Amino acid sequence: EVQLVESGGGLVQPGGSLRLSCAARGYIAISYCMAWFRQGPGNEREGVAFMNRAGGDISYTDSVKGRFTISRDINTNTLYLEMAALKPEDSAMYYCAVDPRPCSSVRRDGAFSYWGQGTQVTVSS
Repeated sequence: EVQLVESGGGLVQPGGSLRLSCAARGYIAISYCMAWFRQGPGNEREGVAFMNRAGGDISYTDSVKGRFTISRDINTNTLYLEMAALKPEDSAMYYCAVDPRPCSSVRRDGAFSYWGQGTQVTVSS
């Protein structure tokens, strides 16, 4: 069983930055896929960034490329999402997720096995 707890969300002005954290408890192999998703009001859930625990197989959705960076601290089992140049359309509930399958497989269906409770990001002036 894997437990995930996100933190770091909040209100930020357009153009600002935030860093989200996801503290993970439980066994996570280096091959497991770790990811950030988001869901805004009236929108479908969207996969934002993916990487495996070893630090490889990194990918981003097109709308955040060059602005968001996914990373992890393997010693503390913490997943991060650094967000810069934030736009109002980035406003959403952000969730971290973990799955035993490789990112190359699981990011196609988004059916991750473990999810956090989410942290709200609001980009507004």
